[in-house]
Amino acid sequence: MKCLKLFVLLAATAVSHAMAAGDVDAGKEKSQPCAACHGADGNSPSGEWPSLAGQGEKYLVEQIQAFKDGDRQNALMAPMVANLSEQDMADLAAYFSAQTIKVGQADPELVEQGERIYRGGVIADGVPACSGCHGPAGEGVDGAGFPALAGQHAQYLEIQLKAFRAAGRGDLGDNVVKRTNDPQEMMRTVAAKMSDTEIKAVASFLNGLSTEE
Repeated sequence: MKCLKLFVLLAATAVSHAMAAGDVDAGKEKSQPCAACHGADGNSPSGEWPSLAGQGEKYLVEQIQAFKDGDRQNALMAPMVANLSEQDMADLAAYFSAQTIKVGQADPELVEQGERIYRGGVIADGVPACSGCHGPAGEGVDGAGFPALAGQHAQYLEIQLKAFRAAGRGDLGDNVVKRTNDPQEMMRTVAAKMSDTEIKAVASFLNGLSTEE
């Protein structure tokens, strides 16, 4: 636990010196091409694409940069971010971070299991509590780049968790989507131990979780 706290502190300190200051108004203007998939106010109209409203600025900048560098592969995102400058990224992150996410509704049949996993993990399988990094209300830890998850689309969360799991397990095949841009392989390690049922349950729970709870 002490090591984790030290990691978070060092990460937050490094970011405070490296990240450009974003401008919300400039970000709003620059966000117009993003609206089709992510919504004008950062609330995506489709469960396939993430809502960006209320997400941490550091995390958003990191993910935009990852798409630009090719560390995250997506045929739609690659051309969208190709010509963005560091200031553009900071402005977009500032705008979307300032918006309010619209919380969904969890499947009543999955709430108990999802909450149990989120708050307590799956001890028997070595899965830690998600809340340890993402906060008790899913608010995330922006200084460390740990994303906010409360209110996020369940479908999108499932897709990402399965992509981390595929990378963590070393699943092969051209049709297997993998995601490998998690620091210290933390998400790959966790997701590799989760079943489809557990992933679905925690994703559903998070869709109905509010940071105001």
